[in-house]
Amino acid sequence: MRARTIAAGLAVAALTLPLAACGGGDSASGDAKTIKIVYRNYSDFPQMDTFMKSVKKEFEAANPGITAQLTPVSSLDSDYLAKVQLMQRSPSTAPDVLFEDSFNVNADAAAGYLLPIDDYLNKWPDWNSQFIPTTKQAGRAVDGKTYAVPMGTDSRGLWFNKDVFAKAGLPTDWQPKTWNDVLDAARKIKQTQPDVEPMYMPLGKPAAEAMSMQSLEMLLYGTPTKDLYDEKAGKWVAPSKGFEDALGYVQTVMKENLAQTAAQAEDTQWAQTQMPLLMSQGKIGFMMDGGWYARYWEPGGVAPWADWSKTLGTTKFPTQNGQAPGNVTLSGGWTLAVGASTGNADASVKFIQTALNKENSAAIDVACSWLPVREDVKADSRLAQKDPTEPFWSSLVSFTRYRPTLPEYPQVSNAMDVAGDSVVNGGEPAKAAQQFAQDVSKAVGADKVKTG
Repeated sequence: MRARTIAAGLAVAALTLPLAACGGGDSASGDAKTIKIVYRNYSDFPQMDTFMKSVKKEFEAANPGITAQLTPVSSLDSDYLAKVQLMQRSPSTAPDVLFEDSFNVNADAAAGYLLPIDDYLNKWPDWNSQFIPTTKQAGRAVDGKTYAVPMGTDSRGLWFNKDVFAKAGLPTDWQPKTWNDVLDAARKIKQTQPDVEPMYMPLGKPAAEAMSMQSLEMLLYGTPTKDLYDEKAGKWVAPSKGFEDALGYVQTVMKENLAQTAAQAEDTQWAQTQMPLLMSQGKIGFMMDGGWYARYWEPGGVAPWADWSKTLGTTKFPTQNGQAPGNVTLSGGWTLAVGASTGNADASVKFIQTALNKENSAAIDVACSWLPVREDVKADSRLAQKDPTEPFWSSLVSFTRYRPTLPEYPQVSNAMDVAGDSVVNGGEPAKAAQQFAQDVSKAVGADKVKTG
């Protein structure tokens, strides 16, 4: 997940909520009067740095004597995760507040890196009255405790270039019903416009969680297998016919040259820089990804594009053969969490409450093209004004799915990436699916795996 430029002038509002003491001694930064805030700051995601600088000013004005030390980490998503996990292993480097992908909350909680904050949240009126109940699960672990507060959520589907589609003889109100409909559209674009890359979907090792979630799980959940994890049985599903079919889809895309090349897929910078630019130049027909991409084309984004909202259409991604429920989407999102090593949990939670009050939540959601997690932000007209596609992406939340909220998920996701990367580089789906099953068994234990 990445973001758009934040409007200046975030409201300054003091937090008066009394908080019970929790945690003590030296803070992660070595001084209880200083809290360390760690977050991702990269060329494709400058908005978070702008946001955090504004929140720092507001927080420090409301809490005299407490300093919010901003510690931006300049890296891609996958590298950010690795760097922060290294920081969390030592109290001297561990953050007090960290920008945390929801998919990793369970794993970090299980590892003892995060502090449960239910007692604080229960005393925060906004948490009880404004945060949408279903979005709260983003920060809740399997032990039932809450470790993080959601900043925004998202959904996934298809973006398509209506000009490219018109030249290919495809409908500009495209609504594919099956996987074959999607592939056939790519084939028509390839036949009619050889200088256009028909489609884009997150692929390759650098894509990391984007490949497992935006590509492989979107495909898997649209097959008769439906699930990566069987909640009733309490087991991971590996191997499965659905996962092999998902890998088969990737193989078709690669063999027929319908998407980016293997070299582009393995380039750590291509998806963040060249791909959005090619989209803006009409050099990619459509993309399978998330609704937050509008921020890339806004002024100040990676590839500013004044007419993006007129040129691009959006549509749902279909199930494999059009079977019920007909379409698939997945939701995730970023959160703010408190590090377990903090020596000033009171101040750390206050920082999160400041960052995610009504005005600041609206600002970050608008800036990042995220879907709101607060009821009072849903009605903010700035969301649709800045991103006309926001109502479409919001509508998908009614049938969305979430990744399994289990500590083992990051390891399973990594195993999916290994399998997907193998196929991207010429491997066979059946062999990759079997390797995936073996890797999952090693990661979670054979007794926690079933065949699908």
